[in-house]
Amino acid sequence: MRKISDSTVRRLSLYLRFLEQSLAQGRATISSGELARLGGTTSAQVRKDLSFFGSFGKRGLGYAVPELSAKIQGILGLQRAYRVVLVGAGKMGGALVQYQGFKQRGFNISAIYDQDARKIGSRWNGLVVRDVKLLEGDLKKEPSDIAIVATPGPAAQEVVDRLVRCGVKAILNFAPVPLSVPGDVEVKTVNMALELETLSYALANR
Repeated sequence: MRKISDSTVRRLSLYLRFLEQSLAQGRATISSGELARLGGTTSAQVRKDLSFFGSFGKRGLGYAVPELSAKIQGILGLQRAYRVVLVGAGKMGGALVQYQGFKQRGFNISAIYDQDARKIGSRWNGLVVRDVKLLEGDLKKEPSDIAIVATPGPAAQEVVDRLVRCGVKAILNFAPVPLSVPGDVEVKTVNMALELETLSYALANR
C-alpha cells in the first residue's frame, strides 16, 4: 500500500466519529458532502481519502453508514485491542490514565511507571505505579504494543531508548523534546505549547 499522509489518517478518524454519531441516530446512509461539512473539508477530499483504500458508496446514494464505519475501523486498526504502558506519573500522566476515550477505542493502559519513590506504589485508576527500573523485566513478560511517554524532557530519550530495546514499535510522546528512534519505530509527539502558539498566531492575525 502506498504511504498515506498523517492528515489523511486524521480525517479518517474524524469521519469515523461522524459515522458513529450517525449510527447512534439510526441513520442508514450519509453523503460525502455531509462528511465534508462535518470534517471541515470538501466532498472531493472525502472521496480521495477513501479511494486510497478501495471503492465505497454509490453515486447518488451515498455511503452505507454501518459498512463504512466498519471499513474505517479496520483501516485504522481499531478492530483489536492494544496493550499500552505509560511512563511518567506526573500531572499529564494522571490526566491520561483517567481519560476513558482510550479504553473505548481499545487502547488499554495496563501499567504505569515512574522513578519517584513518592509515587511508586500509589494507585491510579486501579493501577499501581511501578518502579521504572522494572520496565524491561515487565515488558519481557508482557510485551506492549504502544508506549506513552509523559516524563520531563531530559529523561525522555533514555526512556524511549529502553522502550525501543524492549521491542515497542509505537510511541506517543508528551515530553517537550524531539526524540530519535530507529526507522521501524513510529513516534507521535504532542506539543501543547506549539498548539497554543498556533492559536495565538490565529488571534494575532485575524
